Amino acid sequence: GMSRNVAKHLLSPPLIGLLILILGGSILALAAESVPDSGAAKPQAALDIKTGRAFWAFERVKKNEPPVVSDADWSKSPIDRFVFAALTERGLKPAPPASKLELVRRVYFDVTGLPPTPEEIQSFINDASPDAYEKLVDRLLASPRFGERWAQHWLDVVRYAETEGFEYDRHLPEAWRYRDYVIDSINRDKPYDRFVAEQVAGDEIAPGNVECESAAIFYRLGAVRRNAGNPDIVASRNEVLTERTDMIGSAFLGLTIGCARCHDHKFDPILQKDYYSLQAYLAATEEHDISLASDEEKQEFQKKSAPIQAQLRQLRRQVMGAQGEQRAKLNEQIEELEDSLPPAPATIPGIKDDTEHRTEIHILKRGEWEKKGDAVGPRPPSVMVADDLSDLPADAPNPRRQLARWLTDPANPLTARVIVNRLWQGHFGTGIVKTANNFGVNGERPTHPQLLDYLAAQLAEEGWHLKPLHRMILLSCAYRQSNVSPITTSAMKIDPDDRYLWRFPRRRLSAEEIRDAMLSASGKLNISKVGGPSVMVPVDKELIALLYKPSQWQVATKQEEQFRRSIYLIAKRNLRLPFMETFDQPALQTSCSRRESSTHAPQALEMLNGRLANEQAAAFAARLEKECGSDHAKIAERAYWLAMGRAPTDREREISLAFLKDQSTKEFALAMYNLNGFLYVQ
Repeated sequence: GMSRNVAKHLLSPPLIGLLILILGGSILALAAESVPDSGAAKPQAALDIKTGRAFWAFERVKKNEPPVVSDADWSKSPIDRFVFAALTERGLKPAPPASKLELVRRVYFDVTGLPPTPEEIQSFINDASPDAYEKLVDRLLASPRFGERWAQHWLDVVRYAETEGFEYDRHLPEAWRYRDYVIDSINRDKPYDRFVAEQVAGDEIAPGNVECESAAIFYRLGAVRRNAGNPDIVASRNEVLTERTDMIGSAFLGLTIGCARCHDHKFDPILQKDYYSLQAYLAATEEHDISLASDEEKQEFQKKSAPIQAQLRQLRRQVMGAQGEQRAKLNEQIEELEDSLPPAPATIPGIKDDTEHRTEIHILKRGEWEKKGDAVGPRPPSVMVADDLSDLPADAPNPRRQLARWLTDPANPLTARVIVNRLWQGHFGTGIVKTANNFGVNGERPTHPQLLDYLAAQLAEEGWHLKPLHRMILLSCAYRQSNVSPITTSAMKIDPDDRYLWRFPRRRLSAEEIRDAMLSASGKLNISKVGGPSVMVPVDKELIALLYKPSQWQVATKQEEQFRRSIYLIAKRNLRLPFMETFDQPALQTSCSRRESSTHAPQALEMLNGRLANEQAAAFAARLEKECGSDHAKIAERAYWLAMGRAPTDREREISLAFLKDQSTKEFALAMYNLNGFLYVQ
């Protein structure tokens, strides 16, 4: 429940006013979430290969000429010409431009995942030059914060986690190197074709290169079953290869290719043979932890760990013949010894081609490894290549490098379309294709197919660099629209989901953005430290007790470490932070193409009673009192600028002063975190 102080004043006009501000937008958000999707594809019979090649997603990308439109402002950008034409065709028209105040907060969260400071807002507002917004966009795209924000989109897609899930949830040593690789690649605007190739075949492209080997951690990100003494080694191997094949389909091709594991795809033109031919590119891949330590560091580690390892071997032998209580005690001793091992030297949890132990790939009846059909070699899915293309030999050298070459071939109809759609989704909340991981028959059709192809072709023409595409979107009139439209009533009947962008879509901040914004307002956010090992923050003991080994959760001792950006918090499968889970952080088990944005009571309880919200509210209050003294008017003004990026309205100022008269600054700061102006961006 609320604190006694809040409960005492539950019916006071100031608090009622604040609660109305808190709840008003949430009710609107809930209503918006409840509107059914429009334009969903109807299930139908599977397409054969010949017919499937005429399906929009499998046709070659064409750079369509942008239509001619009547509006002078909307005729300058190709994006706007496509959007404006689609609106006009449906009897819609765009909203007016957003104010500079709305736009600055929108673009900061979108590009960096952080709120602008009051000083940054004022700097933009005061810049009267015609290219003020353009300069702001360029500065934000050049910021290190850009990579930290946009890496999270990709990490969701590849279900990035640093532990293996299942019962043991073993930690993958230094998996954070993959997260840093993604952030760095985005900040450097690495060409997307190179980004894909390094993840698919980095170890084959540049063996021994730390960057490329770190990219190939991609293959180690899935959940792995580690049953001690499990005799079904072949079954476990099949699970791993399935995980990796499915992820190639989801992340790069935007296809539910995993549906063809047990039979021909029920909807898409993908044969079961296609599934196993794609898997054959991965037949030789094996786990391979790469040491980055010097000889001296290895020797020192060996010296310290050898005696402990000897004891562990002895205890494990004893466990084999032990029963009951004796066995339990021996296992406890083993766990204690494992925890006492010295930190392992620097490592990349990578991959390698083990040609001597290559898995022979067969078409498996019903996907069961014991029921082997015809053997297959590496080959792309039939619908996307010529009929006379033969399988590669099963022992072809560098098979994943050849897979990467096909994935990034301009003739591939999906790779460019899929990443362009992901970028559009990141900026507008929903992609041109709403089902970002499913461009197949059962996925949504694109709202602007010619625009999607235009951008995909543009990407390939410009060397696969993504920053120019981000910039084009951010500078477009479509992006710079207001969230408020004079045609809302009529437009809601025609396009209730705003799929054609007759106004800019309002969105609730993601879990990471909310946490980072709270830390930013309180002045506690640590953005100076980037990269490196992930951070564990305090959680309830009851959650730690549920882990296989409580020692798996070691809280960072320094507070400044605990206050790092959310992307640097450890991604542990068997322990998600309650705050992050409540605000729809994905479960990390499968690819998350687009986060849900739910609205439910536990979110309000977390923001009012949760540890994070209350600790940061106390820090926020201390900051306000330090900067403003006891002047309630100054406190209210500063709080609104820090939390919502604007001054309070007259009514908000009146309510705030009345509230501060009877309540503590801490309670006021907590209320600020609960306002829609803090939790939403428009």
